[in-house]
Amino acid sequence: MNKNSINTWNADLYDDKISFVSEYGKEVVRLLNPQEGEHILDIGCGTGDLTREIADAGALPLGIDLSSSMIEKARQKYPDLSFIVADASTFHTDQVFDAAFSNAALHWMKQPEDVIASVWHLLKPGGRFVAEFGGKGNVQIIIDSITEVLSEYGISAAERNPWYFPSIGEYSMLLEQQGFHVRYAVHFARPTPLHDGERGLTHWLESFSDDFFHDFNPAQKETIFQKIIQKAKPHLYRNGKWTADYKRLRIAAIKE
Repeated sequence: MNKNSINTWNADLYDDKISFVSEYGKEVVRLLNPQEGEHILDIGCGTGDLTREIADAGALPLGIDLSSSMIEKARQKYPDLSFIVADASTFHTDQVFDAAFSNAALHWMKQPEDVIASVWHLLKPGGRFVAEFGGKGNVQIIIDSITEVLSEYGISAAERNPWYFPSIGEYSMLLEQQGFHVRYAVHFARPTPLHDGERGLTHWLESFSDDFFHDFNPAQKETIFQKIIQKAKPHLYRNGKWTADYKRLRIAAIKE
């Protein structure tokens, strides 16, 4: 995750209420197409579910994540796999990889040039980089709702926003400047149902929005969350379920 983010990761909540992250990521694993014996770096591996998918294909993955609680949970769930706490923007090792993979993590890393350079140096020639993460316009209704509520407290949400949601052109340019050949890139809307009915957006805010509310106490946060929910509800709540307005960027690039 982004080294500048102060988001506190609750690994149990992540697995219980935010498990859709890994479920959708299985499509990205298929795009990666891991092969028997390949060494693959899983960037922002979370609690390891997709690292497991990669290993089940016969590859030899290494999962990295900046969150120690996520890595601890991943090691508990999958003790036969390798996980380490590491910052993707500065990660170095003598090992070289056939591929690098990332799902729902790169938008937490606000130094994209550093991450791309790190991946480049870790890949062998011909190695591939396959990722999906938040693209331009991702969760814009939620962000707008947060922005409106924080403005009531004299706080600029933009100054606290921990996310990087680029366009296809912006991210492809960064990859090409590093020397990657971008062979596939798509930006698409993916409305995403949130688990647990009426509490779906509450779980989402509890999981992902610490950076916006780090200096509020729990009671204040609860009040703020309710205000955000009321603003977002006409747009994102239907028939007893919340659906987040996700926009995703999926890319595949080759180190030539």
